[in-house]
Amino acid sequence: MNYIKSCEFNIDTACVEVKLINGSMVSIDCIAVENEYANNMYETSELDYLIYNEPMSYVRLLLSGKMEEYLRNSTDYTPLSELR
Repeated sequence: MNYIKSCEFNIDTACVEVKLINGSMVSIDCIAVENEYANNMYETSELDYLIYNEPMSYVRLLLSGKMEEYLRNSTDYTPLSELR
């Protein structure tokens, strides 16, 4: 992950724009990521927090493949069907 120079969320495109050390740029579609990983509003909220406040952490989790593990460990969600 040392090849990432900077990250910034672009609210107009709903993408995190990642600049790499070699000068290239990658744009990550945050809506597509939420559709893939977030299963409930709590996970969506956690992803939104990362996007707005810690875009570098968001990108690192996504590129390392640890997004599902992070969401599983950071959100506490019990479906209504399990509460009965």
